[in-house]
Amino acid sequence: MGVVVDFEDSGKRKASINGLTDLVKADLERVNQTIIEHMQSPVALIPQLAGHLIAAGGKRLRPMLTLGAAALCDYKGDRHIRLAACVEFIHTATLLHDDVVDESDLRRGQESANAVWGNQASVLVGDFLFSRSFQLMTADGSIEVLRILSEASAVIAEGEVQQLITTNDTATDESAYLEVIRGKTAKLFAAAAEIGAVVAERPKAEQQALESYGMNLGIAFQLVDDVLDYSAQQEKLGKTVGDDFLEGKITLPVILAFRRGDDEERAFWRRTLEELDQQDGDLARAQELMAKHNTLADSLERARHYAAIARDALGLFEDGPAKDALVDVVDFCVERAY
Repeated sequence: MGVVVDFEDSGKRKASINGLTDLVKADLERVNQTIIEHMQSPVALIPQLAGHLIAAGGKRLRPMLTLGAAALCDYKGDRHIRLAACVEFIHTATLLHDDVVDESDLRRGQESANAVWGNQASVLVGDFLFSRSFQLMTADGSIEVLRILSEASAVIAEGEVQQLITTNDTATDESAYLEVIRGKTAKLFAAAAEIGAVVAERPKAEQQALESYGMNLGIAFQLVDDVLDYSAQQEKLGKTVGDDFLEGKITLPVILAFRRGDDEERAFWRRTLEELDQQDGDLARAQELMAKHNTLADSLERARHYAAIARDALGLFEDGPAKDALVDVVDFCVERAY
């Protein structure tokens, strides 16, 4: 059974990140060049493996947030270029490690690095990219930037460990789930946006506003990701539908379905997610239960709530192309159906 969620209001303009992409196009080309330069190593496997993941695509959303925030703050220097590359290195390193932890065979529709080169190489190259990110941070010379990005790196790791703890645990509640996604996803969004204001030496209130923008955008982004994992629309994402289900991850659609279900339904969730005793038709049954209890639509409504907070956080800033582009990113993250 396929589950389709209505991501758009009828007649509404389809959201896009094209405005941000166009706004930062020249800077993003410099970021990509910086990434290529700093992933080089005399150890040939390192640029080969890192290049495999970086070349696989991805929208470069996190580094674009740094570039867009810098544009919003009317920054005229070039520190944001290296720092945006730093953000992408942190993100790429976490992807390499995540695929090992999750035993994933696909990443963005292609074979994952660990499927090609093995777990050991993926973990070690991930460590290399983390190290490169810290070299870029220290080269920037700002203690404040170093504090923000190093703290983000630590919180991301904590979020991943917390997710490991909650995996297969149907007793996980919504607050514990939100703690996980704040750490593993939203913290890097927040740091990426905040450093755009830091390099521009904007007032603390504006730095905090951009941190709030990124944090709430990241929460909304992950909530939608977790909805898409149970939606037939996710076939367009280049990933296997139901990955979270197969791995026993406890996400908001599951938490709501478990809480709203009867004893028989809860027994189903315990068998499939706690014991990982999964049979043909179980994913379809999970989707049926989510449809019965409206958990995908309700999870999406939560995403819209955090998206609204992200949009409101930009209220301190003057209207203009940069602000419009960052608002469009919020709408895109909630409405994306691919």
